[in-house]
Amino acid sequence: MKIMRIALAGLLFLATVATVTHLTASDDRGKDRDNDRLRTTLIGFNEVPVVSTGAMGRFKAKIVDVAGGQEIDYELSFSGLGGVVAQSHIHVAQKDVNGGIVLWLCQGTARAPAQVAATTPECTAAGTDGRAGNVSGTLTAASVIPVATQQIGANELNEVIAAIRAGNAYVNVHSAPSPGGEIRGQLDADDDHGGHGK
Repeated sequence: MKIMRIALAGLLFLATVATVTHLTASDDRGKDRDNDRLRTTLIGFNEVPVVSTGAMGRFKAKIVDVAGGQEIDYELSFSGLGGVVAQSHIHVAQKDVNGGIVLWLCQGTARAPAQVAATTPECTAAGTDGRAGNVSGTLTAASVIPVATQQIGANELNEVIAAIRAGNAYVNVHSAPSPGGEIRGQLDADDDHGGHGK
């Protein structure tokens, strides 16, 4: 009888451990999915140095698993730029620091490098003055521009995604009067707690 109780207690313990392990794994998978949604608000005060502009932008993206790796599906909109849009990118750097361009989002008066020019969309103008636009696309490993000083090589989208998930990447839009960038937003996971446009 005593052996039977010990065996039953052991089985109940194992069942409890298995259930907790399963629930924890399910929760972790949910967190990973949330971590794959990104967004930010772009404003001039986030630029380095700060730009005094009424322009604004919104960026949202989702990291998706595909055969052989990952991709980033994105949408970018902006308006009110102080002049014609030149270009837009994702850079790798922490808040308040400028970093190298690793992914082109769109090309305007400034053209993307040859290796990504054919796959980089135009910064479509919503008005005739070229100060507003909407663009969307998909970024792949082939979209990565190497930045030797930051040790990011060609096709290393996994490294860029790691930087994004760590909060060490930003989006900005460059214009004629602000060639270094007119509006900027630090990327982070879409956690629904505000903080967008850090």
